Amino acid sequence: MTKKALAAEIIERLKKEYPVAECSLDFDQAWKLLVSVRLAAQCTDARVNVVVEELYGTYPDVDALAAADAEDIEKIVRPCGLGKSKARDISACMKILRDQYGGKVPDDFDALLKLPGVGRKSANLIMGDIFGKPAIVTDTHCIRLVNRMGLVDGIKDPKKVEMELWKLIPPEEGSDFCHRLVYHGRDVCTARTSPFCGQCCVADICAKKL
Repeated sequence: MTKKALAAEIIERLKKEYPVAECSLDFDQAWKLLVSVRLAAQCTDARVNVVVEELYGTYPDVDALAAADAEDIEKIVRPCGLGKSKARDISACMKILRDQYGGKVPDDFDALLKLPGVGRKSANLIMGDIFGKPAIVTDTHCIRLVNRMGLVDGIKDPKKVEMELWKLIPPEEGSDFCHRLVYHGRDVCTARTSPFCGQCCVADICAKKL
């Protein structure tokens, strides 16, 4: 089976296993996802979802967050870890949105990458979940699973994994595929050395590269 054929089969099986593919970060506006994904670095989405309740309650829009002192933001987001750098990036990012984009999140990938604290993973998440454009989000679950499954061969660098997956995953499937990898990585194909292969819907076609 070619890698492209393998990818197609994995996509279909994951669709049946996880019919609904959604981001696990809570948001109802684009700027909130931008904030939450920055906070999610080295932190669980579940914790981020709790922390942002206070953050958004205190600063309910881009203007309010842009006007806030980074030190005050840090006091709220500290439980997510790396509070100082995350607060600094969020403050700077919101100022740019306010001053250059009228409070809106740009729908251009390269423009997103220029925002403080936004890397390729975050930019792809925004492009896919907010703007419905093709996206490949190479988070830790994605990188671990596609290596184990045999879609990529021992590649750990997020950008290199992304570039390989663009060759295999249909553009309209990329965003949902990556969300389903998160679900599967949390519940079945865990980071432990002995994942739950007996419960895996793709076990018979997986390369099992542990």
